[in-house]
Amino acid sequence: MKQEVSTMEDGSIQSYLAPTVVSKLKIKNKCIRVVLAETLCTFIMMVFGLGTVAQVVTGNGVFGEYFSINVGFGLGVAMGVHIGGKVSGAHMNAAVSFTMCVFGRLRWKMFPLYVFAQFLGSFLAAGTIYLLYYDAIHHYCGGNFTVSGPKATAGIFATYPAPYISIYTGFFDQVLGTAMLLLCLMALADQRNQPVVPGGEPVGVGLLVILIGVSLGSNSGYAINPTRDLGPRVFTLMAGWGMEVFRAGNGWWWVPLVAPFIGGVTGALTYKAFVELHHPDLKSTKTQSAEDPESVPLEKCKNGSTEMSV
Repeated sequence: MKQEVSTMEDGSIQSYLAPTVVSKLKIKNKCIRVVLAETLCTFIMMVFGLGTVAQVVTGNGVFGEYFSINVGFGLGVAMGVHIGGKVSGAHMNAAVSFTMCVFGRLRWKMFPLYVFAQFLGSFLAAGTIYLLYYDAIHHYCGGNFTVSGPKATAGIFATYPAPYISIYTGFFDQVLGTAMLLLCLMALADQRNQPVVPGGEPVGVGLLVILIGVSLGSNSGYAINPTRDLGPRVFTLMAGWGMEVFRAGNGWWWVPLVAPFIGGVTGALTYKAFVELHHPDLKSTKTQSAEDPESVPLEKCKNGSTEMSV
């Protein structure tokens, strides 16, 4: 009792109570922690990505161009992985979560939670960018919120196909883009191939998104992510762009909602069929290395000899 009184008298009561307060605020339920992390990392990715688009569109090219959008989304993804990578895996994409479920890397009961968190993060990010750039958007389009035309602004938030793109080409575009995303993500995570160095995951994934953008993005804005597209689209419906956001592009809205699921599974399956399934088992690899010195990797050799380093 005397020790507690002296603790209060010498002004260190804050340090005495801090652990107790923190322990009471700490959430221990795994599902809630995953939802919070996935919502936040998706929000961060989308704020940076949509913010870049808003600058490019409303600035008429003064504050960036198409490549800026690719870099903005790529670095936004990298920051998102930093924020939620060790908690939720930082999928930030319903197609990624779906593919992980298909291949047994995520339980199906978690899938609705991931989709909800990703949709919520995207929706809130769209609202944040709308508030931040409202004056700029209003000045750019004169208060006439349109989906198409020379002063269209709906594309700041959701994706729309180029006028010359058919639904069929657009569907293939989204399948291919998402397939490339998941194929490369599987490779980056394959510990028996050439994975990114520990701690380098955010940079690797961010560069992958930039690569997809600069090579496959011009047809329809490379959504390759159902929740990234649907959340902001619903927001624009509510914010003044109206039902045209769902009618534009011959009813384009369902393509980035459906095609990425097919593309994600296709890409992951392709990597497994061509590479992952054919990895030799560890036992046979060790036996081969012991019997055949020429099979020892270069980095395992000492001073140019075939002696294996320990």
